[in-house]
Amino acid sequence: MMPNAPLIGNISKMRSSLDTNGQVNYQLPLSEHLVEMNPLIGRQVTLTHTGNIYCCNCKKKTKKSFSQGHCFVCMKKLASCDMCIMKPETCHFAQGTCREPQWGEANCFVPHYVYLSNTSGLKVGITRHTQLPTRWIDQGATQGLPILKVSTRQLSGLIEVELAKMINDKTNWRTMLKGNAEPLDLVEQAKALLPHIEKRIHELSMEHGEYAIEQLDEAILAIEYPVSEFPTKISSHNFDKDPIVTGKLMGIKGQYLIFDTGVINLRKFSSYEINLSTD
Repeated sequence: MMPNAPLIGNISKMRSSLDTNGQVNYQLPLSEHLVEMNPLIGRQVTLTHTGNIYCCNCKKKTKKSFSQGHCFVCMKKLASCDMCIMKPETCHFAQGTCREPQWGEANCFVPHYVYLSNTSGLKVGITRHTQLPTRWIDQGATQGLPILKVSTRQLSGLIEVELAKMINDKTNWRTMLKGNAEPLDLVEQAKALLPHIEKRIHELSMEHGEYAIEQLDEAILAIEYPVSEFPTKISSHNFDKDPIVTGKLMGIKGQYLIFDTGVINLRKFSSYEINLSTD
């Protein structure tokens, strides 16, 4: 929907999809509303934090948001908020200490991809098999290429650790927001990198099974973002410091709104109650 009147609700991660030209279309969940964001580019947009935060899991009011929208109690008890989600190589399911074993089986013991992407430059990452190209879009990648398919999340993390010894596993978000990185031949990059971890892949295959790791032969996906103008200097808006974010919306990349007054990472403020208005 297009807002022709102020809307209020709790924000969560923007939804995204690719059109036939490879450009990202964004929608912002605002409680029961779903705001079409691309048409707002070029318009004056104001986001006002009401001061309220409601946990995305239990819906209770909380003074502070943890792990992208959770209250402290939910953050401590949910498996999706455990440290092994950020560092899957540290999975402790086998030790019997998973916070929610059923959740772990459904989300961690499913196929995952190890991929190369071009965000602020070449990087390696991992994601569930259902999350491409969403994962690349959330990171602001202009190119993505899955290079390995593996049987579990932990296995993807163990391989990522090896590749991260040679290339970045994090995005420089400031560089990413200043423009698009020069195109890379990710296929050639994969051909150059994989022989360096061939021994480790063999070891992991022996431990986890012959078919646990599959090398892929995929095409590079190119992604374009709805940005009319990139900023030359990055300044960040923060609802915790100033409840009002306003300016001309210049574009959207990753989970960032790019205003002529600065940028804001909406994912960081998941579960904040926001009033959205346009000119």
